[in-house]
Amino acid sequence: MKYSLTCAALAAFAVHNVFAAPNISSIGKRQAGCEAPVELSGAENPFVGRKLHANSFYRSEVEAAVEAITDPALAEAAAKVADIGTFRWIDKREVIPTIDAVIKEVPCEEILGLVIYNLPGRDCAAKASNGELPVGALDVYKAEYIDPIREILVANPNTAIALVIEPDSLPNLVTNIDLQSCQDSAEGYRQGVAYALEQLNLPNVVMYMDAGHGGWLGWDENLEPGAEELASVYKAAGSPSQFRGISTNVAGWNAWSLTPGEFENDPDGQYNQCQDEQRYVTIFGAALEAAGMPNHAIVDTGRNGVQGLREEWGHWCNVDGAGFGVPPTTETGEELCDAFVWVKPGGESDGTSDETAERFDEFCGYPDAFKPSPEAGSWHQAFFEMLLTNANPPIA
Repeated sequence: MKYSLTCAALAAFAVHNVFAAPNISSIGKRQAGCEAPVELSGAENPFVGRKLHANSFYRSEVEAAVEAITDPALAEAAAKVADIGTFRWIDKREVIPTIDAVIKEVPCEEILGLVIYNLPGRDCAAKASNGELPVGALDVYKAEYIDPIREILVANPNTAIALVIEPDSLPNLVTNIDLQSCQDSAEGYRQGVAYALEQLNLPNVVMYMDAGHGGWLGWDENLEPGAEELASVYKAAGSPSQFRGISTNVAGWNAWSLTPGEFENDPDGQYNQCQDEQRYVTIFGAALEAAGMPNHAIVDTGRNGVQGLREEWGHWCNVDGAGFGVPPTTETGEELCDAFVWVKPGGESDGTSDETAERFDEFCGYPDAFKPSPEAGSWHQAFFEMLLTNANPPIA
């Protein structure tokens, strides 16, 4: 079997902290964004003419980090990170009431990035980032998670919003279905993602379903099954009009364009055509088109500025030596790639290196993982400073 080092690939998606915000009952009392409702379309790139919003939650984390930096030059660079657009993760129900306030921050010329990330039995092949909802809690996911998010988005039609739908879900059903935990989660994943796509199909929203990365579904034997898995869920959702395609490399480390790729010369490299994300977007994109699904993409470049750091392709946890990558832009050079975006907030940990911790995952203890590291989603000051120091291009 020439699959990627599969169980690792997207387990790094963090469990994020919560900040105080108005109660959900305040929805509609203030007008966000533009003077009139925003009309987006799955047939058009929503990032063209719009800057990815630098949300206040990540800004507050970065500003606190700046205060802890003693090197003036590094502190100056760190302060600039606060102005770089980054997605806000809705990874538990208690985050939902804060989202209205975040939407209210967004000026008309910007687009807000949000991550929908709370499936029952989340991250079925990992330990560090398991979620709050157990397997079988699909009704809770629908009624207490997706429905309240929809309510907030409906109440804020004047703001452009891009959604990444459920990182680390459907790709696991392609490559890790031999695990009992993923077998138990499979039906909830498929129904949950379809419900999210159906309910969040709103005029001011464009959606991207997560598709792992080239080291996951990019293997020759994974391309067609992966495309069929994603396309079947898209069709089950009624082929929603606001669906644009896929997100790739979320919380990942792969280069956008690198020849040879980081692992291309490995003995099994011949079994994977998708040795960087550009090749993955085009090759997997063709498979998606053949399966009957829209195939444009956004690619997370938040932490892929340095290559050649991992011992194996599937190593995902707090990679030592990493650096910030290209800031958000639509200048990708690839028609199928709508934008480079920062989805994973740089500085939030992927998982703890404490082997005695309940949520310890062995990948966070490997030699190429930064140590010590705190629990997933916790602020990781030393890692943030490393990302700054190694940023490529430099933060300016």
